[in-house]
Amino acid sequence: MQIGIFSVGDVTTDPTTGRTPTEHERIKATVAIAKKAEEIGLDVFATGEHHNPPFIASNPTATLAYIGAQTERIVLSTATTLITTTDPVLIAEDYAKIQHLTDGRVDLMMGRGNTGPVYPWFGKDIREGINLAIENYALLRRLWTEDVVDWKGRFRTPLQGYTSTPRPLDGVAPFVWHGSIRSPEIAEQAAYYGDGFFHNHIFWPATHTAQMVKLYRERFEHYGHGPADTAIVGLGGQFFMRRNSQDAWDEFRPYFDNAPVYGHGPSMEDFTTQTPLTVGSPQQVLERTLSFREYVGDYQRQLFLVDHAGLPLKTVLEQLDLLGEILPDLRAGFAEGRPAHVPDAPTHATLVAAAGGAQDISVHAEDTQTGTTDREEVEHR
Repeated sequence: MQIGIFSVGDVTTDPTTGRTPTEHERIKATVAIAKKAEEIGLDVFATGEHHNPPFIASNPTATLAYIGAQTERIVLSTATTLITTTDPVLIAEDYAKIQHLTDGRVDLMMGRGNTGPVYPWFGKDIREGINLAIENYALLRRLWTEDVVDWKGRFRTPLQGYTSTPRPLDGVAPFVWHGSIRSPEIAEQAAYYGDGFFHNHIFWPATHTAQMVKLYRERFEHYGHGPADTAIVGLGGQFFMRRNSQDAWDEFRPYFDNAPVYGHGPSMEDFTTQTPLTVGSPQQVLERTLSFREYVGDYQRQLFLVDHAGLPLKTVLEQLDLLGEILPDLRAGFAEGRPAHVPDAPTHATLVAAAGGAQDISVHAEDTQTGTTDREEVEHR
C-alpha cells in the first residue's frame, strides 16, 4: 500500500488574514511540502497540471524533476497529466527523461481535464475530449514500447520512423494511472489496458466512488487482466487534523467556508458526512481512512489533498507531521486481513522484474543521409 499526498497547486487567499501568496511563494511551498512528505515517510508526492489562474501547476515535469533532485526515495507522480491537450510525443520524452534522472521514481496519472478554455489554448476542442484521450494514449504507449513508430491519426501530424528518446529506463515505461472524478470512460480506458485507476474521491459520496471502482474492476476482469480484486486502484481523500477535534473544526471552518471549490455551498457538517473529508483528531482521520476499504475493497494507493483552500505553509507542514504520527497505524490497518493474492502498488522495480529483468536499449544517432537508425540491444545487466 502506497500512502502519499497530492497537490492541485491552487493560489488561494487565506480567509483568516486576507493575504494571498505570490506565485513564487506557492511554487516554493510545493517543493517544501514534497520534501516534508519524504521526511515523514510517505511513499508518493503527486502534482496536478493546470494552465489557468489561480493555479501554479503548469509544467509538472519541471516541478517533479526539481523535487527529484532533492529527494532520494519518494515516488513522484502527476495528478494529472492532460493526455488531451499535451502532445503524447512530448509526454513520452519528458517522463522517460525524469525516469532516468530519478532512477525510476516516477509514474503518471492520465486525465482529460475539464477546464473548457484550456483546450483552445492548445489548439484542441473540448468536445473531442474523449476521442483525444483515446488516440493520444494509444500513441503514447507505442512510443514507449516500440523503438520505431509509424503512425497516423486524427489529431496530430503523422509520424514516420520516429524514435522517442530517451528510451524508458531499463526498457520499462513508467506505470500509468488513469484519474477521474466522475467519468466512466476513464475507468474503461484504464481497464482496457490493465492500467491503474485513481478515483479522486474528494467531492463525491462513498456510493459514487464504490460504483466507479466496481465498474473498473469488472471491466479489468472482462479484458482478461486477472480477477477483479487484483485490479490496481487508488483513492484520493482530504483531512484537517488537530489533536483536539473541536480545535480542528474551529480552525478549518473559515478555510472550508471560503474555498473556491466547495465554499459557499454545503455546510462543513454536511460535507464531512457525505464525502471523505475528515476534520478532527488523528485517531478520527485514521479510522475514517481505513473505512474506505469497506466500499472499494483492498486497494494500492491512498493520496491526500492537504495544501489547498488558502492554508498557510506552516499549517500544511503541521498537518504532515500529524499524518506522520499515524502513518504506522495506517500501514498496519491497510495490511490487516489483506489477501495474499492482492498485488502491491506497482513500482519501477516490480515492473522491471515482471518484464524479466532490466534491459538497456541504446539508440544510435540517426544517419542524416538515409534517415535510417542503427539500434543496438545491449545484454541484460
